Amino acid sequence: MIRLDNLRYRYRPEEPPALDGVSLDIARGSIHGLLGPNGAGKTTLISVLIGLLTPKEGRITIDGESLNEWRAAQPNAIALVPQDYAFYPILTVAENLAFFAGAQGIPRQERQRQCDRALAFSRLEAVVNRRAGELSGGLRRRLNLAIGLTGEPDVLLLDEPTVGVDSASRRFLLETIQQFAATGKTVLYTSHYMEEVEAVCSDVTIIDHGKVLLTGPTAEVKGDRTLEQVFMEFTGHSLRD
Repeated sequence: MIRLDNLRYRYRPEEPPALDGVSLDIARGSIHGLLGPNGAGKTTLISVLIGLLTPKEGRITIDGESLNEWRAAQPNAIALVPQDYAFYPILTVAENLAFFAGAQGIPRQERQRQCDRALAFSRLEAVVNRRAGELSGGLRRRLNLAIGLTGEPDVLLLDEPTVGVDSASRRFLLETIQQFAATGKTVLYTSHYMEEVEAVCSDVTIIDHGKVLLTGPTAEVKGDRTLEQVFMEFTGHSLRD
């Protein structure tokens, strides 16, 4: 579905490139793990996909169209769920969803349906009238995810979506992400929890210093080793360094 061809990006002329010839294919309906040490280029790549940065060289196509053309035709088709909480603590769950649905330009007559669907998918109905700032860490992560789902995106970019949650909340979030991909949607997933990547990602890419070091189906990338062992072999780091 998504093809990245020789992407290059440099923040300043005197600095090494943050992306240095990145080429990658991401299949429709896959959960594609993006792994790399801090500073490897993961955030830059996500920023390029979401439209916050423009690569200096290279091309991105989705379903054969350029990224800009594809986004212009369906501006809410790519959504980012960031690592930081991206909602207003003083607003209720319902008010946050309504606000971000409006910010995305979703027609008024569609907003409630899409907010209700995101609520149900994230199982937040029981706390819909609670202020976001009063929620537990796990429920805050669910709200972050629900906001990302309000525009009914085809592509979901997840940046450390389970940081700081308990094991039950982590299990719920991972199951929800798998259900999303099972509907034919596409997920790009970054995490420092290697066991999560092994559990949910059908494909995985390891990058470092802005270059793709290894990419392929997770089972083939691992072979008879753990993903942590493969990661350390190619980068010289533990994923949590």
